Amino acid sequence: QRSQQLKRSAWLAQAPHRLNSGLPMNIGVLFVPQQEAWVVERMGKFHRILEPGLNFLIPLLDRIRYVQSLKEIVINVPEQSAVTLDNVTLQIDGVLYLRVMDPYKASYGVEDPEYAVTQLAQTTMRSELGKLSLDRVFRERESLNASIVDAINQASDCWGIRCLRYEIKDIHVPPRVKESMQMQVEAERRKRATVLESEGTRESAINVAEGQKQAQILASEAEKAEQINKAAGREANAMLVKARAKAEAIQLLAAALAQQHGSAAASLSVAEQYVNAFSKLAKDSNTLLLPANTGDVTNMVAQALGIYSTLTKPQAVKTQNEMPTAREDPQPPPTEAFKAEESSLS
Repeated sequence: QRSQQLKRSAWLAQAPHRLNSGLPMNIGVLFVPQQEAWVVERMGKFHRILEPGLNFLIPLLDRIRYVQSLKEIVINVPEQSAVTLDNVTLQIDGVLYLRVMDPYKASYGVEDPEYAVTQLAQTTMRSELGKLSLDRVFRERESLNASIVDAINQASDCWGIRCLRYEIKDIHVPPRVKESMQMQVEAERRKRATVLESEGTRESAINVAEGQKQAQILASEAEKAEQINKAAGREANAMLVKARAKAEAIQLLAAALAQQHGSAAASLSVAEQYVNAFSKLAKDSNTLLLPANTGDVTNMVAQALGIYSTLTKPQAVKTQNEMPTAREDPQPPPTEAFKAEESSLS
């Protein structure tokens, strides 16, 4: 009991006291300040509570026994040791915010309400810290404060005091544990940096690949459009010009064949082309496909003229039916003409 009184006196010496230095004397007429409640006893028994303003008392019979402040009171909770769930010893302190709700209970319900609330806050803090690990203590400070406030309000209801807030001021960790936590934080930051760098590299590669893909697509579309434009423009015009030239050539050739001696001239042209094509066989490729009568030039020319005569026979019949009969000059036999051509080529 002696040790408890010493502890209490030491705590009262450090903590601010909410009571006035002296109680006011009963002179019959009293003026109570605002936000204060004076508890009056008559002949040692509770009589009434004086409200702020003018009040009248009977001297010698009435005595002002307690003066309660109705303002919000701030109490500094001393630093204490607490062990967490993972057996780490912490030094923690806090601040309490109280208010007297019932001056009668605050005066007669507990001997020293401030000291009682402070001790209750310390014991509740130790019990709540024992349920949490070290990492959760720093993450759940708000829930820890709320738990302490609820525990104090449940116990201080009969004391006429209500705890408004509790705030943890400082949490002191042992030096070795603090170094371990610092190393853990640095490792976590390096991990996050590595992950972010890898994600950046991946995004960069994806963007480059997507850009190359789009570039190839655009290039192919541009080439396709260019080919379409060429086909619709210059090449189409060139084909039209070639077709028109070929049509005109065919018309001129038909007109030439319709003239006198046109068939003989056409036979001579076919024979020349046949002989020229045969002479180029050995120049273009090493593989040759030769007819059986290679040495008989006269026979080959006769075959070419026969093919031409077969193709032009319907045209000649049609021309004879359409044109009047005209006397043609005698022509030398085809065989003699091609023999002369063969001797000249030889």
